Amino acid sequence: MTKRAACADCERPLKTCLCDVLVSMACPYRVVILQDEKEARHALSSAPILEKSIVGAVRLVGEYFDPLSILGPDWRAETVLVFPAENAVTADQLERKNIKNIILLDGTWRKVARLMYLNSWLAELPCVAIQATKTSQYKIRKSPRQDGLSTIEAAVAALNGLVPESDYSAILPAFYKMIDLQIEAMGAETYQKNYPS
Repeated sequence: MTKRAACADCERPLKTCLCDVLVSMACPYRVVILQDEKEARHALSSAPILEKSIVGAVRLVGEYFDPLSILGPDWRAETVLVFPAENAVTADQLERKNIKNIILLDGTWRKVARLMYLNSWLAELPCVAIQATKTSQYKIRKSPRQDGLSTIEAAVAALNGLVPESDYSAILPAFYKMIDLQIEAMGAETYQKNYPS
């Protein structure tokens, strides 16, 4: 079977190229996406779009991650995790003077829980709670949580709280286009059957 031709820039199949809506935004923090290996093979993952939309963002795929090699010797003081932990604080409550790195975990809730278990060092990081203003638009994947967001939506909510002078919602149209193209490819009837509203 021949591999479908892909766009050299967005790395998506030419039929579903997102370059016309992809933007690139600067960020005062280094955005690090730790992605589950199975999630990395999912064609509709939002993490690659996030990686291409934030200047300097890094996406690492695997099970075990070494904080020292990824974040440097001061990783404990300089890093926050975007995660709805019980002790999570809002962006307003966060002491940000030393923060340089923002970590997001990419995968289903079960896969993210596994990443947390396999990388116990993540529990040492302060967690930032997301203050989402609307429900997820990830209409082609289901979350077991009512407040569940895709990785790119979680990143936008977190960055808008941490960097209020910028509006990172500008990176979402590429995500929305990916969803719309998938729904179009599925056909309205199939979509309604699999994802009833």
